[in-house]
Formats: sequence, structure tokens, C-alpha cells
Amino acid sequence: MKGDHHHPHQYATETFCAFVFAVCVLIALLLLAACERKPEPPPGQKPLVQGSSVKFPGQSPAVQRIAVERVASPGESDLVLPGRLTWNEEATTRVFPPFAGRVMRILVRPGDAVRAGQALAEMASPDFGQAQADARKAEADLAFAAKSLERARDLNAHGVLAAKDVQQAEADHAKAQAEADRALGRLTVYGQSAGSPTFALRSPVAGTVVERNINPGQEVRPDQPGAPLFVVTDPKRLWIVLDASEAQLPWLEPGLPLVITSNQFPGDAFSGELRQVSDFIDPTSRTLKLRGEVPNPQRQLKAEMFVNARLHLPKGDMPSVSSRAVYLSGNRQFVFVRSAPGTFTRRGVRTGPEVEGRMPVLAGLHEGDEVVVGGNLFLDQILTAARPEGVGEARTAKVP
Repeated sequence: MKGDHHHPHQYATETFCAFVFAVCVLIALLLLAACERKPEPPPGQKPLVQGSSVKFPGQSPAVQRIAVERVASPGESDLVLPGRLTWNEEATTRVFPPFAGRVMRILVRPGDAVRAGQALAEMASPDFGQAQADARKAEADLAFAAKSLERARDLNAHGVLAAKDVQQAEADHAKAQAEADRALGRLTVYGQSAGSPTFALRSPVAGTVVERNINPGQEVRPDQPGAPLFVVTDPKRLWIVLDASEAQLPWLEPGLPLVITSNQFPGDAFSGELRQVSDFIDPTSRTLKLRGEVPNPQRQLKAEMFVNARLHLPKGDMPSVSSRAVYLSGNRQFVFVRSAPGTFTRRGVRTGPEVEGRMPVLAGLHEGDEVVVGGNLFLDQILTAARPEGVGEARTAKVP
């Protein structure tokens, strides 16, 4: 049948079209591969690696990726630490009840100034009544023992009473004296006397009442948990508790001046002094506590206020370098030093703890050395890429 045979001219045309399509596809693939290939820099712009040094040709654009900074001379600096204000515990007392009882009358309010020994509240206390009874009984026993001793000595002087009976009377008098001292001393410790009808809760120190946690009619006990009945302190002298990192320990010592600032008084600064550095580091947060003292004559600062403290660190003995210049490789510290124009040499260093973005140089650098602060990892990649070839042999390396 005619429909089953191709015309010779038509078959040749189809074959030619298929060939042209295949050639076009091959050319497209070659062009795509050529586009994906990264252009190699000209041989004159490749860095030269020799030992631990990387040298760039004078016109290499890669040098523009590298920033350097000079090693600074020893200088003074400031350290800013967060903290909070607390009551000065050396001038603070928390008053708890020595006897169980009921609060009858409150004699002071928060903000009142009190003297040492001044009554803060009056209480009715069965325990206090028992203590008074014990004191009166001890006084009576002591008086009886004193008379008995006097009579025994008189009888012994007239030959009526034996010496051993006098010794027994002396022992009884000594026991009665000790019991009277104990019973009366218990009352005296709390500023009371055996004849007081009610118990007065007194302040052991002079200061200002800053906290009151009782109400009239309230039942209190010496062993009850919770806050003290009164807190008396001197609000003109505060403590500041600061948190410092473990790395900052070498810079901290008692006597450093403090400048305290707070968000509540943005235009004011308050002076203080660092008094104590903790002897232990918190195992969880790896921080240590510092304690300072802050004069507060105008009482502007308040306890439990969050503040910042600036410590002025004295001038050190070692030059310093930006922390951005130092990087770790394994467990060692390295920097890159610009030893000549376009030439950077890797050098091992030892540094101290970082403070405010800078690190003291213990070994490996000198004042005035130019160190890389931007691009040191780029240089380290170049060294790593060239390392398999002979060490010490001049060689070129690919730019990452």
C-alpha cells in the first residue's frame, strides 16, 4: 500500500533535523558547563604560601578582604558589671520574737528612726510571765540562801555549828546566786525587768525601721517561719552585690573604686568601693559574687534596685590585642601578623582573659605589631589548602 512507504526525500529531511537537534543540545551542555566553572585567577594573582606565611601579589583583590590593627600599648580600662543593691548587713538587724505571745500594741512605723533599745511593739506573753516568775523565785531563793549562810557563819563562830555545815550553806548560796543570774539575765538580754507587766519587743541597734510584718492582735512564736517582725537598718549605707565572670577574676581586688549608675537616675552617678571578692565560683553559672559598699546620704538609692557598676582597672603591664584577632586551632591560639605589604604570617600566641573586647598579650606579640582582625580564617584556609605539599617549599594556593 502507498501509505506504508516513506518518500526518500522526506526520510533524508528528518534525519538531517535530528542531527542538527543533537548538535544544538551538545553545544548547550558545553556552554552550561563552561558557565558553572569558576574562573581561575590569573597566575600572577594567586597567593604564594611558604611555611606559615601567605604572600599576595601587589594587585591581588583578595588583600582588600583583610583588615589589620596594631597591638596596643598597656593602658587603663573600665569593666562594667551588673548588680543589685541590698541592705548593709553590718548595720542591719532583723527582729524576731523571743517569746510566744499576742501583739498588743505597735509603737513604730516604717520610716521611723529608732534608738538602740527602743521599744518597737508590746506583747502579752505567757512564756514571758513564766520567765518573770522564775526570776522572782530565783531572787527569793537567793535572799534565803544569803540569810542562811550568814546565820551558819555566826553559829560556827560561837562553836555551835560545824564547819561542814558552813560549807554546805556556802554551796547553797552559790547555787542560788547562779540561778538568779540566769533567770534575771534572760530578761535583761531582751531589755526587760522582773516587774514589767508586758513584754516589749526592742530594737538592738539604732537605725531606721524599713520593714514591719506584724499587726495588732497577731499571734507570734519564736519558731514560726517567715519574715522577721521588724527590719531596722541604716539606709544611708548600702551594699552592692555584683556578678563577675570567671575570666574577669584576675582583674578584681578589694579597694577598686566603683561608679554606680541606674536606669532610674540616668543622669546621676554614685561612688562606691569594692570590698570583697568571693572565694568560690558558682558551679552552674561559672560566676563569682563581688560585694561593694555605696554611701547613700540622700537615700535616693533603694535596696533591691538593679544597677550597673563600672570598675576602673589600673594600667596593666602587658600590651593588648582585639579579641577578633585571636582564633583557636586545636587547643592553641593563633593570630596572623602582617610582616610585609601583602604578606601575612601565622603566629602562635598566649593571651589573658578577655575584658571589654580586648585580651592582654602574654607571649607571641609585641606592641606595634600589625595583626589581622578581619580575614584570619580566610588566611588559615589558604594555609590548610596548601599544607599537603612540601612544608617550607614555596608554592601557590587556590583562593577560597
